[in-house]
Amino acid sequence: MASIKTQVIDRRVDDFISGLEHEQRRLDAEVLQRLFSDITQLPALMWGQSIVGYGVYHYQTTDNKTQQFMRTGFSPRKQNLAVYIMAGFSKHAELLSQLGKHTVGKSCLYINKLTDVDLAVLEQLILASWAEMNSRYPH
Repeated sequence: MASIKTQVIDRRVDDFISGLEHEQRRLDAEVLQRLFSDITQLPALMWGQSIVGYGVYHYQTTDNKTQQFMRTGFSPRKQNLAVYIMAGFSKHAELLSQLGKHTVGKSCLYINKLTDVDLAVLEQLILASWAEMNSRYPH
């Protein structure tokens, strides 16, 4: 298995966010940056060119190589906001039903804009995932 392509890069998160062309994406990214920083109590790092990540965990691949990835984060994409709930959604059906307009992938929560969702519920979802990742992968 090849190493994971998305790695931490030397780019300031504030520069990335302030450089977002779409005003609503920029404003939403600023809100998410504060929310994730408050929850994780960690500095944000750029993972690749467009992912703002918090924390790191190490895991073993099927070929016994150790990889690292962020514990949580977000990406203000052109088409939507992607929120990375690395613990997955299997335990969060009730929160998702209260969240508002969204779609999900394996560990990605897709939101068009933050006004489409209940921020308090989003915070609970991020907190729950953060706690689960810290339990699965102790520091």
